[in-house]
Amino acid sequence: MKILFLGDVMGRAGRDAVIARLPVLRADWALDFVVVNGENATSGAGISPAHARELLEAGADCLTLGDHAFDQKDMMTFVEQEPRILRPLNYAKGAPGKGARLFEARGGRKVLVAQALGQVFMKRPFDDPFSAIEPVLKAHPLGGLAQAVLVDMHCEATSEKMAMGHFCDGRASLVVGTHTHVPTADAQVLPGGTGYLSDAGMCGDYDSVIGMEKDEPMRRFITGMAKGRFNPAAGEATVSGVYVETDDRTGKATRIEMVRQGGRLAQAGPQGGTRPE
Repeated sequence: MKILFLGDVMGRAGRDAVIARLPVLRADWALDFVVVNGENATSGAGISPAHARELLEAGADCLTLGDHAFDQKDMMTFVEQEPRILRPLNYAKGAPGKGARLFEARGGRKVLVAQALGQVFMKRPFDDPFSAIEPVLKAHPLGGLAQAVLVDMHCEATSEKMAMGHFCDGRASLVVGTHTHVPTADAQVLPGGTGYLSDAGMCGDYDSVIGMEKDEPMRRFITGMAKGRFNPAAGEATVSGVYVETDDRTGKATRIEMVRQGGRLAQAGPQGGTRPE
């Protein structure tokens, strides 16, 4: 199976880039399944139902959220109505929506997608992500009902993301980190057959401070004082993420490639978003 995961969509620039490029990628790369992390798609703080619909219509099969899942209050009800949107498994007891779901990919194959929030350096304590993901993995053994299993680990610390990768090794097709908006260069297939990347980066303008216009974050770092609000940077966005191929029989990853298209981080060659050969 050919799967594409796109990192945190950041504001209008990120939305526009994904909406423009994803239909082309789906066709050119013959993608079977696409997951997009959309939690910063609306003004850099959560995602609105209207913007969620736009990303789904552009070709996303599933949208994952994160710690800003419900910054846009309409999402509290919309996430119950739209099964293609997942909030984190361990967000809060009683939170609306689901943290894991089995989806149908092209050709009738099944893909399990799950998301968990980390605990290290996060603003508020969430439940243990490892105990949250364990029953999900046990209920959907790789290569059984699910031909592929994808885990979005949304957290600050690379160490916690790496620990989740090894925790899921052999039980997931892909473990990919989100949240920091900074892409990492450690794409690999772990010993047990799980594709892994510490952070997919963001779909947004990298001439910024993690997607925000530079002036206000720099002012706060330099002076310790706030003068204005954070606003998403509006320049040309880079579409960032990871491409993985899996074996339908075992569910394990056979290939993994970073994806960078457009904007400041675009590269030539396979990592630059040319068609995987």
